Amino acid sequence: MDNQEKIQEEDGRRKKTPKTYSMPPFLTVSPSPHIRSADSTTTVMLNVLIALCPAFLWGVYVFGIRALALVLISVVSCIVWEAAAQFLLKRPVTVGDLSAAVTGMLLGMNLPVTAPLWMPVVGGFFAIVIVKQLFGGIGKNFVNPALAARVFLFSWASSMSLFPAAGQKVTSLAVNLADTDVVASATPLASLKAGVLPETNLFGMIVGNMTGCIGEVSSLLLVAGGVYLLVQKIITWQIPVAYIGTVALLTILFPQSNGIAYEFMLYELFSGGLLLGAIFMATDYSTSPVTPVGRLIFGAGCGAITVLIRYFGAYPEGVSFSILIMNLLVWYIDKVTMPRRFGGKSNGKSER
Repeated sequence: MDNQEKIQEEDGRRKKTPKTYSMPPFLTVSPSPHIRSADSTTTVMLNVLIALCPAFLWGVYVFGIRALALVLISVVSCIVWEAAAQFLLKRPVTVGDLSAAVTGMLLGMNLPVTAPLWMPVVGGFFAIVIVKQLFGGIGKNFVNPALAARVFLFSWASSMSLFPAAGQKVTSLAVNLADTDVVASATPLASLKAGVLPETNLFGMIVGNMTGCIGEVSSLLLVAGGVYLLVQKIITWQIPVAYIGTVALLTILFPQSNGIAYEFMLYELFSGGLLLGAIFMATDYSTSPVTPVGRLIFGAGCGAITVLIRYFGAYPEGVSFSILIMNLLVWYIDKVTMPRRFGGKSNGKSER
């Protein structure tokens, strides 16, 4: 075989053998979505706990050691219920992601300091087992677990509606609910409901010198926690701003008292659980819209329903109910506000 024939034979072998190329690691293509983030569920929940701590510690300072006991019982109960439910349902036990701890802390902060010690245990069971785990676990619940549990606990309305006077500490774990020296004060919202401005001045309400649930009394610390979450990019501004802004607009346009309209509006903003709900619970990832426009609609809806319940409902507070109602509408809000995929169909016709 001469050299020419050898060259032709080698060329034929090269054509039959496909060439392979190796890509550098940084050029490797993987399936979408191509999103990388250092955040995990654990880091997100840890940041929420950090943001809640100032308002929680202030509630302990204002109401006494019983506030600490209620919140700790709530947190531990939620963690235990989550571990037990996941074990019985043969799922991986994921209490280390801190989501159950956040639910427990929010539930405890939404209780009055005079609530019986068994209440956070029952509420934790409802929040974790009924609302969260039975629907598949974290991210699959369609309403906020802590708020759903709080509304469920209104089955014992008398225990959920008794508050000590502002600045009065409850140092004993055993509270006699019939003792009028311990339970003798109406919340600022109850006064506003009657068309009367609360005796507590606005500065005292902003700082935290008023009565109410454990975690809702210090507006200043709740806002500080919200700023922390915004800086850490855990939440976005749309829901809190739309929520609080809608309440502000409606209450200044339609005040229920004969006093100055803007003063009534400020009392409405700083009373009750409005800031706690708008910053920490309405912004829950799995129960709020994913689009910026959807979040604005969601927040505005929460604000409007809150004012309607406060004005016309039998109960002076409307935050929990408004957020739960809007949770049920999140799927529809996302459906309307979600951008259409390129090449998607509209009315049965392909868009070009």
